[in-house]
Amino acid sequence: MLEITDIQVEGYERVRRAVDSSRGLHALIAVHSTVLGPALGGMRLWPYGSVEEAKTDVLRLSRGMTYKAACAGLDLGGGKSVILAKPEDKTPALFEAMGDFVQSFEGRYITAEDVNTKVEDMGHVAKRTSFVAGLAGKSGNPSPKTAWGCFIGLQATLKEVFGSPDVKGRTVAIEGAGSVGSVYADLIAKAGGRIVVADIKQESAERVAKATGGTVVRPTEIHKAACDVFAPCALGGSLNDETIPHLRCKAVVGAANNQLLEDRHGDMLRARGVLYAPDYVVNAGGLINVYDELIPGGYVEKRSLANAEKIGDNLRRIFAISREEGISTARAADRFAERRIAERRGSGVKR
Repeated sequence: MLEITDIQVEGYERVRRAVDSSRGLHALIAVHSTVLGPALGGMRLWPYGSVEEAKTDVLRLSRGMTYKAACAGLDLGGGKSVILAKPEDKTPALFEAMGDFVQSFEGRYITAEDVNTKVEDMGHVAKRTSFVAGLAGKSGNPSPKTAWGCFIGLQATLKEVFGSPDVKGRTVAIEGAGSVGSVYADLIAKAGGRIVVADIKQESAERVAKATGGTVVRPTEIHKAACDVFAPCALGGSLNDETIPHLRCKAVVGAANNQLLEDRHGDMLRARGVLYAPDYVVNAGGLINVYDELIPGGYVEKRSLANAEKIGDNLRRIFAISREEGISTARAADRFAERRIAERRGSGVKR
């Protein structure tokens, strides 16, 4: 039986925890904001060390989704779900229970795939709720579109730093050779860029290096790699007090969520002369792709790709705010998002 408990968190519209021992489910869903529209965010499955650790992650991720959607110009709010489990614990029953949990939000939260969940898992979720995006036969796997958006962001950032968007001859150090990082590496290599890659799974790093003609380094060494751009494409918190002093790059453009361990680390990057392309702006391609399913008439890939091109324009606006106001690009991105949310709240229009 699914047991749901509400958790009060200041600044969040709704946070809930669900446990269903018979179906192996222990999960949290956080809805940060629905000012711009229903909260859409992926379903992450991870062996968290504690409920508190999972709660911290889901809160940070859901807030990031609010800002991601706002910066991308989408009529969506921010939400996220996390399942406390190991990948090998996945079962259809677990995801059906998760569908019941999603349904309890009555449309205020729409889910999709994320770390350790796949399109086929969402099919099981969809047996119990209609509030699922990214299903087979629709927008599908968002990872390639996330990688494409990152590549667009890379070009805009290179233009800002070096005066040219050309990737040819540039070295990108990629932390994380998963479903997004591997595609991102391939796009860079095909454009003439050089790849340095690391992953906690050595075989994944080696596979990407072989496919791109790149070089493998240990995960503990990737932050120290000499490169033009550092690309965090694994889990969050990669940019922190320990790693930032070792960076040997001019810019950071990666796919991971919550790359900055704390907000002040954006200031730290700026002080070091490293241009940070804010994660939730750069990695919005997957969300843009999934959102296209919700547009009347259904999913149109051409339209989704055209909207992803706007990631470059949004970055240029954020870089301009950073220069004009003398603040980090991370803080500039927050302001960019908050202005749109404030405008919608002030207009009294809620979609």
